[in-house]
Amino acid sequence: MSVAAIGAGTGSKQNEPPQKTGRAWLPYLLLLPAGLWLLLFFALPLVQLGATSLYDPTGSLSTGYAMTWSFGNYPEALDAYKWHFLRSLGYAAVATAICLLLGYPLAYAIAHRAGRWKNVLLVGVIAPFFTSFLIRTLAWKTILSDNGPLVEALRTLHLLGADGRLLATPTAVIMGLVYNFLPFMVLPLYASLERLDQRLLEAAGDLYAGPVSTFWKVTLPLSMPGVVAGTLLTFIPATGDYINAELLGTPREYMIGNVIDSAFLVRLDYPQAAALSFLLMAVVLLVVFVYVRRSGTEEIL
Repeated sequence: MSVAAIGAGTGSKQNEPPQKTGRAWLPYLLLLPAGLWLLLFFALPLVQLGATSLYDPTGSLSTGYAMTWSFGNYPEALDAYKWHFLRSLGYAAVATAICLLLGYPLAYAIAHRAGRWKNVLLVGVIAPFFTSFLIRTLAWKTILSDNGPLVEALRTLHLLGADGRLLATPTAVIMGLVYNFLPFMVLPLYASLERLDQRLLEAAGDLYAGPVSTFWKVTLPLSMPGVVAGTLLTFIPATGDYINAELLGTPREYMIGNVIDSAFLVRLDYPQAAALSFLLMAVVLLVVFVYVRRSGTEEIL
């Protein structure tokens, strides 16, 4: 065998990539803790909840529940509480729209106009999270009370009648949702707007686009991932919320979360409660799927 052939064979072996041994398993080992967490505390409880929704609805804690594959629990639960579903979707949609109207200018100002106060304003946005959700909602109960300064001011301005009130009304529930979930709208919007290249806005101005035209043609389309993420992060938890309706409303304003809470903890009707929970998840997933497809931002999911 010639020296050239030997050299060529040696060179080809030297150029071969090193054999992977334990490194091939490293990504799976890193995923293992989170995977186990999701399996134990999400997947298994979800399967158990699904099984509970198919139990015999005539059972009870004292007599026990039998697995009878009662799929009729779903249409019965939906027929009994369809208005609570619609009310929840309506309240959540209105609260999400208000959060978007309030949050977009705030996020834009923090991202492009705050200067050295940017970090201070961001802390102000997340500062409510330093206090319990329950305490914040109870504070709104005081703010909206019939003898509170807000109601008195509205009566003085003749925006409310002499006997008008805010507490125990749909307005109070929506105001509570807006306050509690506004940071979930602002932060994704800020993250999207902060990455916006200012040179694009300057180029739009050079092409004789006014401020309004620049916003609709440049700023808003480029910030749509933040808009979609913010609306989803606001709408989804607002739909299942029940604290605001419980503390700021009356049974006339109860949402589907209040019904599920009552079915689990008061009436102890576990099959119906589980069926309502799965129906709520299905409705929310359907709304999210349609919204994301219509907004054209499927890549964020």
